[in-house]
Amino acid sequence: MIRVKVCGLNDPSNVKAISECGADYIGFIFYPGSLRYVGRYPDKNLFRNVPAGIKKTGVFVNEESSKVHEMAVYAALDVIQLHGIESVNYCKSMKATGLTVIKSFAVGIDFDPRITDRYSKGCDYFLFDTKSKYHGGSGEKFNWSILRNYDFKNPFFLSGGIGPDDTHIEAFAENPQFHAVDVNSRFEIKPGIKDFVSVQKFINEIKRSYS
Repeated sequence: MIRVKVCGLNDPSNVKAISECGADYIGFIFYPGSLRYVGRYPDKNLFRNVPAGIKKTGVFVNEESSKVHEMAVYAALDVIQLHGIESVNYCKSMKATGLTVIKSFAVGIDFDPRITDRYSKGCDYFLFDTKSKYHGGSGEKFNWSILRNYDFKNPFFLSGGIGPDDTHIEAFAENPQFHAVDVNSRFEIKPGIKDFVSVQKFINEIKRSYS
């Protein structure tokens, strides 16, 4: 079954609505450079409104490890997503704390999938997003064919410009490592607030097609 991560939420009531749509992961961005930044010490209702069974995911970009640990405890995170140029050793140190680790890779025309091999033991999942100076949320797709034939060592999330009409992801449907799709800006009413009707329709269709 293909899972769905809805990322970049920063409003407690919207988090509750999206959780009720059947998302498997809810993503909170702890990077100050993002339009979807949750703030230094965000409202704890953001996280309390995520029911058990949905993975609370904190997104960090080249953050000091002490801050990641602090926010993981503060928000009771299940997963951390490292969305910068974090080293293999940094990833390993985070995984050693017991957190589930997603390592993100920015995919441009020069991306070499072999770079993921060195991270395979330092994280639980890979995530592939469109290369952008904004570290995510660009609304643009990358060329999926760059990844299509590579034998990845870890399960992966597919991100980058996935919108309401992208419910048939046949390029990866048969890949045993294809774990989840990650949606963000193309489902927004405004940065940080998602259209729960569109999210619900998308999730229903993905789970019907790839159950």
